[in-house]
Amino acid sequence: MKAPLSWLKDYVDINLSTVELARVLTQIGLEVDEIHLIGLPAPEGENREFKITGLSWDPDKIVVAEISEVMPHPNADRLTLCRLNDGSPEEQIVLTGAPNLYPYKGQGVLPKTLKVAYAREGARIYDGHAEGLVLTTLKRAKIRGVDSYSMVCSEKELGISDEHEGILFLEDDAVPGTPLSEVLGDAVYEISILPNMIRNASILGVAREIAAATNQTLHYPSTQVEMKGVPIAGQASIEIRNPDLNPRFMLGLVRNVQIGPSPLKVQNRLRLAGMRPINNVVDVTNYVMLELGQPLHAFDYDMLVQRAGGVAPTIITRTAESGEKLTTLDGVDRALDPFTVLVCDTAGALSIAGVMGGSETEVSASTRNVLIESASWNFINIRKTVSAQKLNSEAGYRNSRGVHPALAETGVKLCLERLRLWANGDVAQGLVDDYPQPVTDPAVLIRPSDVKRLLDIDLSSQEIAALLCRLEFRCTVEADGVLAHVPPHRLDIGEGVIGKADLMEEIARLYGYDNIPETRPSEPLPRMHRNRLVEGEERIRDILTSLGMQEVMTYRLTSPERENRLLPKGTPDPQAEYVRIQNPIAPERSVMRRSLLASVMEVLERNTRLNSHLALFEIGPVFLPREDQQLPDEAQRLAVTLSGLRYPASWDTPNPPRMDFYDMKGLLESLVDALHISDVHVERAEHPSMHPGRCARILAGERELGVFGEIHPPVRENYDLSEGPVLLAD
Repeated sequence: MKAPLSWLKDYVDINLSTVELARVLTQIGLEVDEIHLIGLPAPEGENREFKITGLSWDPDKIVVAEISEVMPHPNADRLTLCRLNDGSPEEQIVLTGAPNLYPYKGQGVLPKTLKVAYAREGARIYDGHAEGLVLTTLKRAKIRGVDSYSMVCSEKELGISDEHEGILFLEDDAVPGTPLSEVLGDAVYEISILPNMIRNASILGVAREIAAATNQTLHYPSTQVEMKGVPIAGQASIEIRNPDLNPRFMLGLVRNVQIGPSPLKVQNRLRLAGMRPINNVVDVTNYVMLELGQPLHAFDYDMLVQRAGGVAPTIITRTAESGEKLTTLDGVDRALDPFTVLVCDTAGALSIAGVMGGSETEVSASTRNVLIESASWNFINIRKTVSAQKLNSEAGYRNSRGVHPALAETGVKLCLERLRLWANGDVAQGLVDDYPQPVTDPAVLIRPSDVKRLLDIDLSSQEIAALLCRLEFRCTVEADGVLAHVPPHRLDIGEGVIGKADLMEEIARLYGYDNIPETRPSEPLPRMHRNRLVEGEERIRDILTSLGMQEVMTYRLTSPERENRLLPKGTPDPQAEYVRIQNPIAPERSVMRRSLLASVMEVLERNTRLNSHLALFEIGPVFLPREDQQLPDEAQRLAVTLSGLRYPASWDTPNPPRMDFYDMKGLLESLVDALHISDVHVERAEHPSMHPGRCARILAGERELGVFGEIHPPVRENYDLSEGPVLLAD
């Protein structure tokens, strides 16, 4: 998640340096992967903790300017000349090809000046036409007969985004000559949000954590809405058919919106947060989602009325019917699974609930009336839908991890008020709210003795309450401890013993992990019982590594096609049954492996041209289906492969021999000897992956330990291998 510093400061006072703030965030569980500077100077001193990227803007060379006139270029139709004031005594004439200045060309003195970012001669910026980020220094040049020594900048040239088709416009109150870093300078924190901390996948969520960690006050945005339109009652209704999948659904209505661009400040924040501005209505829903963490969706209300036959629409949430399809906003026609929850009307599907809207009722340039959806969903069902449809979206990311139903009301109110301000809409009075399954937030009792026993820190009930209150828990100090009521934005705190453990984590985070003393365990350690299987595996690892081999570890998920490479082409697989994954992460990871040989052969194939000597082994389970049993037989296997030179070339042996059948035989004999296995002997054998006549099995008495040999030539053709024998053992 990307969190711009300027946006965070709307909700919490921050007096820390750029790096200090990243350190605080990381210490409380919001790990900062990168700090991207927008125009700000790089932190002083050496920094080894965080990756810092971005471009610093020279305050003397990159400033605010205002364009007063856009004139045609005397020798080029696609270029213009701009008369501008950059705060210096002399007026500047700047050459540019920005297409978003074409509408102003030849109008004479503009009735309204355009505030822009201006780079003077010698400024260091990014090349707007180069692939990627390429730094360049502005120098004097003559372009089509006109001197050029400076430029008005696009977002890409300043390092704000990849947008370079037009120049960046600034707010009207920007003062010419002001260093641009004072107007647009920012730092964007790239934060890893853990699944159990999805409450922080919003600007307000991150600000809440900062406020708690620094003991500051969190400033919430106002949820007051000016509702002067016709009441929403009778203009839309809701029908929830399965409350377990959709515990809450809310609607708000705004009429007479004027579709256009969002305020420049809003557009800039969306870009910094990784989203592309579209228009004021769509931007409002995205802005509130990033701000609050509550996904929203906007419908063209008139399209809904048209689909309903001219009457007030009924919004229905239900699971998909057999064979039902929907074209989503990304233009893809999607076949829907029976478990997928849809937002519908009486005419059919409108959107995939909690993930992405449909194209038929999307907001367009002709939209005048907008119906806003704010809802909560069963996160497990949303996760299944996202996986089945392979459809990643910002809304799906949040809804698939759990969004508290209480946020639905806050989200829709923020959205409606901003549509009134940014799109001049008339907000209908009231909301439609269907909340069939209200969430009861738990209350957890925690005692100072619990904190002492589990964290080994001495805190009084008052100190425990003070820490939890900083995270907005409502706490009551009682005789035997603190009763903490979970705030209505969190779904990750359990009840009883689980809830107590959850609160311990919150106390430890705010108290500071670094402040918790190191102590020895105060309770007796559990009695150790021998695990002979694990001990045996470790013994085999020790022996094989001492014989000069390298251990590899491979995926347990594979595909039948990959395992069939161990058979000559056209040979039917005698063991075609696999343990299959119901929801595979990728087609090549659709079943559980039956063979370790296939796994180590893939590693050998990837490394055979990089190493002259390969001696690899893997110990691990294979998964063999059992008839009339749900769980498979997880048999432990050892796979070994040898390839390449027997030993490195040297001055006296420039061409050492390659390993052969007897190298593998000697290796296995050394292994069983070190394991003190008696009565071992070798017999001729056959194996579909191994060369006839160069294959044997190794036995201990009458019990077969394994099979080994040289790879079968038809099997070898299935792999990209270097010259020389390849030896296998299973």
